[in-house]
Amino acid sequence: MPKLTVFNQVSLDGYFTDVHGEIGWVGKAGQSEDLRAFVAENSRTRGPLIFGRVTYQMMESFWPTPFAKEQMPEVAAGMNERPKLVFSRSLTQVTWANTTLVKGDLVGEVKRLKAQAGDDLTILGSGQIVAQLARENLIDEYQLMVVPVALGQGRTLFEGLDVPRELNWLRSRSFDNGNVLLSYRK
Repeated sequence: MPKLTVFNQVSLDGYFTDVHGEIGWVGKAGQSEDLRAFVAENSRTRGPLIFGRVTYQMMESFWPTPFAKEQMPEVAAGMNERPKLVFSRSLTQVTWANTTLVKGDLVGEVKRLKAQAGDDLTILGSGQIVAQLARENLIDEYQLMVVPVALGQGRTLFEGLDVPRELNWLRSRSFDNGNVLLSYRK
């Protein structure tokens, strides 16, 4: 059975977007060679990516572009080639290669995907999806890249969580630019 992993970047004070829903602060720590190598390695996985509408539209506006392919060729290739599932009630079509629009029940569809054979699933961004699936205890692993920036306010990944979720530490890794990856499982 596939596992479901969330990978998100969060500020030092725990927000995945600022108060305006923006993520421009993510790159404030700059790149480092070890972080580039980590990102390139992660882009080689082949399981489906899961997005909500907002994250999908942001990713779709960048990764297929010549600029993305020039600046980060390995990551762009991985993002463009991987299968993508977009959960949206408002989108009527998707144009990014290898993307399927899912209009149905998020929780039911994720349960179905996790029950069948296949590659692991990864959620990028998509805070509303993370919050809904966390409430249902469907996320197997949380990978949070802490960026050394304090925002003061914004959105957390766990908005609307009605009961605390205790997680078990798996590993951590620091990068030369000051980012720290924290990985937990349910």
